[in-house]
Amino acid sequence: MLLLGCDFSSAPTARKPIVIALGTGESGRVALSGFECFDSLDAWSRWLAASPAWVGAFDFPFGLPRELVEHLGWPLQWPALITHYGALGRAEIRETFAAFCAARPVGGKFAHRATDGPAGSSPSMKWVNPPVAFMLHAGVPRLLDAGAVLPGLHMPAQGGARIALEGYPGLLARELIGRRSYKSDEAASQTEGRRKARADLIEALERGSARLELRLVMSKAARERLLGDAKGDCIDAALCLLQAAWAASRRSSAGHGYGLPAEIDPIEGWIVTA
Repeated sequence: MLLLGCDFSSAPTARKPIVIALGTGESGRVALSGFECFDSLDAWSRWLAASPAWVGAFDFPFGLPRELVEHLGWPLQWPALITHYGALGRAEIRETFAAFCAARPVGGKFAHRATDGPAGSSPSMKWVNPPVAFMLHAGVPRLLDAGAVLPGLHMPAQGGARIALEGYPGLLARELIGRRSYKSDEAASQTEGRRKARADLIEALERGSARLELRLVMSKAARERLLGDAKGDCIDAALCLLQAAWAASRRSSAGHGYGLPAEIDPIEGWIVTA
């Protein structure tokens, strides 16, 4: 089974593409075999649809906080909610979410999903730093267009061989090197300290995550690519690849499978390994 780890952008360019790490897993080892890069959302979606079978972890949210959805009076069934949300423009999303936040007290502006606590993730309604609300808006409808199954959220009657799970590289990175920063999109912030943090993170991945019981295996060239990628796109994709491998090894687990909790809010979804 092909494994994918995806570092996503809602507005990809040649300088900041969507990056997919490719690999396979066996006996506690995940072999990183290469990368695919996409400078447009449509090219990314077409590639996913053309690949007949995969399990992937994607670094963007698959659902919105129930509290937010109920407050706005949006559909309470996930497929209808995604259709409604996907039809909105980004300006309308920004204005709607900003109005929601403006009416709430300091310290509780954003609504959160249940998974945000254990994962340490940003609220999926956040539209800046990082703009994960726009990432959901751009990414999830295209996963559906590619024929993906989203366990716990979207399980078509005919099934499917493309399995998409919500990943979050920051969760695994913090387990391995704490809260040290290892990447930056700003050239002035691409420091030697961040390079050292990437080196330590790569070494930790090669030794293996004790909690996931997986270690990353790669060529010297791939290792140098991870180390030299100051923006962190490739290393984040590799972190998601480990999460996809962990999930794939538990595809037949109880409940929704793929290591997901038995009880998941069917609007919010869940971050795999959280």
